[in-house]
Amino acid sequence: MRSKLRVTQSRCGLPFMTLFFLCMLGSCQTDSRPIPSAQAPSVPGRGVMVVMGFQAAIPRQQGPELVRNPITGASFMSWPVPETVVEWLTNQLFDMVATKKGGQFIPPGQARGVRETITGSDTGSSMRSVDIIKHVGKAFEADAVLVGQVYRWQERVGTDYGIEKPASVAFDLSLVRSGDGAVIWRGNYDKTQRSLFENLFDLNTYIKSGGRWLTARDLAVLGLQHLIAEMPGTSPPVHNQRKD
Repeated sequence: MRSKLRVTQSRCGLPFMTLFFLCMLGSCQTDSRPIPSAQAPSVPGRGVMVVMGFQAAIPRQQGPELVRNPITGASFMSWPVPETVVEWLTNQLFDMVATKKGGQFIPPGQARGVRETITGSDTGSSMRSVDIIKHVGKAFEADAVLVGQVYRWQERVGTDYGIEKPASVAFDLSLVRSGDGAVIWRGNYDKTQRSLFENLFDLNTYIKSGGRWLTARDLAVLGLQHLIAEMPGTSPPVHNQRKD
C-alpha cells in the first residue's frame, strides 16, 4: 500500500510541476522585455521619411540561393516570393508606420515612380542601390528612406488547430539617411512558428496567436509590429511644434 501511494503522489505532482515551470517561464519573459517604442530615438531633421517598402530578394524564377543585402551587407538564404506578397507587405508597412510613428511620410507609390525614373535613365541603370535610395530621398527632401527585402514566405499547410507545415517568413528593414546613405537603423525578422512544446522559449508568439497555427500573413504582421516598435521615428518640423 505504501509503495502504491508513493507512485500516485509522484504522478499527481508531475503535471503541477510542469504547469509551475511554464508559469514561471511566462512571467520571466513578460517581465524582462523592455518596450522598444518607448526607448526608440528620433531621426533628426525636417521630419520627412520616404517609405519605399519591400522588394523580393531574388526574382521569381530563381532560388533558393544565398543573397547579400546590397544596403547592409548581411547574407540570407532566400526563396522566390510572389509580387502580390511584396505589395501586401509594403502596404501593411506604410499603414503601420504612418499610424505609430511621428512625422511626415511619403507613400510607396510616389517613391516607386521616382525610383523608376532614376533607374530608367542612362546613368541610373548602373547606380548602386544605396545611391538610388539617396536620390529618392533627396527628391522628396526627406531625412531618411525606409526599405526592406523579403527572403522567405512559406504559407501554412493546414488549419488553425492542425497543420502539416507551419507558416514561415523572413524579411528585414533598413532606415537609410538621404544625405550620405548611412544606415541609421536596421532590423530583421526570421520566424517559423513552432508548437509551445517544440520551443518553450517562444511563449510570446504562442500567447499572441491564441494557441492557433498562424498564417504567413498573421506571422508577418507580428514581425512588422515588432520591427516598427524598435525603429526610430522622425522628429516633426520645429515650426509645426506648439510653443506654450
